[in-house]
Amino acid sequence: MSWQHFPHEADVGVRGLGQTLAEAFEQGAVALTAAVTDPESVSPREPVEISCVGQDPEILFVDWLNAVVYEMATRGMLFGRFEVAIEHDRLRATAWGEPVQVEKHQPAVEVKGATYTALRVGRDEEGRWVAQCVVDV
Repeated sequence: MSWQHFPHEADVGVRGLGQTLAEAFEQGAVALTAAVTDPESVSPREPVEISCVGQDPEILFVDWLNAVVYEMATRGMLFGRFEVAIEHDRLRATAWGEPVQVEKHQPAVEVKGATYTALRVGRDEEGRWVAQCVVDV
């Protein structure tokens, strides 16, 4: 499992890689956090349950990231660890994190939302699952 950023004009591309679709979604959310701060700096103190539904894996990925952005914004939290379960068109997850502490997390940007730009969910040439899109910062 791993995550990456990829360049896209003024915004940030986030990409999650995993052996399963759920792992790729988890890592995509870590990449989202990494656009804001170092995910390793976020203590997994508080669990937050998140669920969403999408008509296909691509829509589900964007909805998932937007649900994470919503929870970050409304709770004033950052998340560094995610556990995702996907069954058909439904995603259920737990995100672990803590309230934002400017001096500790030194947030670089605020993510406004996930977009359909560069959206891709599927397997790469090595058979790993890849989930990616551009997030608006």
